[in-house]
Amino acid sequence: MSDTVVNEAKTILETMLSKLGFEFEVEIVGEGQTAILNITSPHQAILIGKRGDRLDDMQYLVNRILRKQFPDAPRVRVDSGGYRAEQEERVAEKAHKLAEKVKETGRELWMNPMNSYHRRLVHNALVEDPEVETISEDTGRRDKKILIRLK
Repeated sequence: MSDTVVNEAKTILETMLSKLGFEFEVEIVGEGQTAILNITSPHQAILIGKRGDRLDDMQYLVNRILRKQFPDAPRVRVDSGGYRAEQEERVAEKAHKLAEKVKETGRELWMNPMNSYHRRLVHNALVEDPEVETISEDTGRRDKKILIRLK
């Protein structure tokens, strides 16, 4: 991702947050495809929202607006205080714990509904495990459950 695209994404996010009246700083963390816009604010809990839903919403809006100017721009990630990294770690940890429970009991287990990004984390966390497999439920909803079962 070019510096121009990342800087424009930062400007979009800063404009959104200032119009909403928040005190904040936005820092670009990383480079290229791994660049993340990290928000530091005394209102961090409000900006993160329940289970990161507000971060997801801001990220969605930034990317929609960004693609108007740069149609081929890769997705920009928005984070606050390392919340996403912690969340990703928790999702993978939970997937491993449930996989162990499936192996112990022989019974399949369903995970709570998740967005596509978190489902991908679960699938990737367990892809190397030769004893279990993961399957996303087939529904039209955005958030779907994942089934963990023995192969």
